[in-house]
Amino acid sequence: MTREELQAQGIPLDAEGFLADPSRWTPEIARALAREEGIELTDAHWVVIRFAREYYEKNGVSPTLRQISKGAGVPTKALFTLFPKGPAKKVARIAGIPKPAGCV
Repeated sequence: MTREELQAQGIPLDAEGFLADPSRWTPEIARALAREEGIELTDAHWVVIRFAREYYEKNGVSPTLRQISKGAGVPTKALFTLFPKGPAKKVARIAGIPKPAGCV
């Protein structure tokens, strides 16, 4: 499913590809957004994505890279391998939550 197909199904994305409404997120949407990033989701990715969604639901904000690393139990270096070039932003986008504060 592409960004255009998501939007055609009534799932609005902002200009950077983040879900406008995090409550509309599904694992299928995550897989589609990950494919756009060139990422094939593995069990390790899902651990991080689930943590980020739970953190957001509990705190109302997206977790920082440090919070993801500590909370999901995944070293920062591994996060850069799983989600290359800006892992906190990519995790948030794929998890269907807002862009973390401080990310450009």
